[in-house]
Amino acid sequence: MKKTVLLLLLLVLLPGALLWAQQPAAPQGEFVPLSSIPQAEQLPAAPLVIAAYAFVWVALLVYVWSLWRRMTKLERELADLQRRVQKQ
Repeated sequence: MKKTVLLLLLLVLLPGALLWAQQPAAPQGEFVPLSSIPQAEQLPAAPLVIAAYAFVWVALLVYVWSLWRRMTKLERELADLQRRVQKQ
């Protein structure tokens, strides 16, 4: 389970890190208006927002799936324990 979550995080975070690393950094302390930046260097916000929402939904689904599996296992153990107690 931990390996799956780590792999998922790696697959989600790696492309973002690569995009961030490829962008040239503006000099610190110097304001550059957006209109003066070439269109090729502008990063639209929509893909980042979609990626963030997708990440949150996937993380939520993985968490709910994990809870579901643990609850199923716990219910089986309780049923087994109840059968053992009734036999005694």
